[in-house]
Amino acid sequence: MPLHIADAIRRDGYAVVQGFLGSTAIYALAGECRALHACAQLQPAAVGHAGPRHVDPNIRGDLTHWFDAAALSSAQQRFWKRMDALRQSLNRELLLGLNEFEAHYAVYPPGARYARHRDRFRDDDARVLSSVLYLNRDWCEADGGALRLHFDANAPTRYLDIHPRGGTLVLFLSADFEHEVLPARRARLSVAGWFRR
Repeated sequence: MPLHIADAIRRDGYAVVQGFLGSTAIYALAGECRALHACAQLQPAAVGHAGPRHVDPNIRGDLTHWFDAAALSSAQQRFWKRMDALRQSLNRELLLGLNEFEAHYAVYPPGARYARHRDRFRDDDARVLSSVLYLNRDWCEADGGALRLHFDANAPTRYLDIHPRGGTLVLFLSADFEHEVLPARRARLSVAGWFRR
């Protein structure tokens, strides 16, 4: 696994990796995601953690389908194997103590968003490193749907927008970054994941 990923996380707290998976693997995942969506296997994502969870499209408008690590499809296995190699590399280089990974497909219909939030819960510090792998073919900036990483809660203009182009992997420390998903003009597909300890 390239050392520049660990170096970027050590230096900046995040890394953006172009071409993390080849186009064949990306399009296999995208095809499976679309097929699950067409069969109504993706469910509206809920918000909340400590109390009751509920669906609120004003906060979060994506549809998700969690991976079952004991019953991965061939497309998911290829992704999972690559992420496990990344986990081992990051543990070696950064001593993060990552011992689990969880992931789900996410589809944002046109106009859907996810309001600014943090991935680590106040009462649960298991999530260490967040990941997003984009599955979108021929995405351009005009399509919208950027992941916005906020660098400073007191400086709203300090952020980085990352456009969801197919094959791009984004990693960031779950406790350190508030982030949001901006609305897109077309359906936006990804695999969201979390390395845990």
